[in-house]
Amino acid sequence: KAGQIISSRALRDENSILRRNDKNLVEARDAVPATAEPILQGITRASLQTKSFISAASFQETTKVLNEAAVHGKEDYLEGLKENVIVGKRIPAGTGMRDYDKLIVGSKEEMEN
Repeated sequence: KAGQIISSRALRDENSILRRNDKNLVEARDAVPATAEPILQGITRASLQTKSFISAASFQETTKVLNEAAVHGKEDYLEGLKENVIVGKRIPAGTGMRDYDKLIVGSKEEMEN
């Protein structure tokens, strides 16, 4: 595929196969470092650009954000404060968090299974 990073040996092997089948050979080039440029966004646009669709839906365009998440089968891993508060879970913050990080809450039946 275009843009794929492979070893020199894999490139030679691929070109051998292509040469045997009378096809065009793959050309190699040096890797180019990625570049980025920061963009200043307004608060509305910035809130909708978050990874968490639950957090994005809480701000504006709720129906649009939730519909898009459902159609694309998105999963929200509840990594931030906002989405944990929305769903009623303990927030991942505070000095006592590491003491309760591995605490399992559930019934005895769930624990035994």
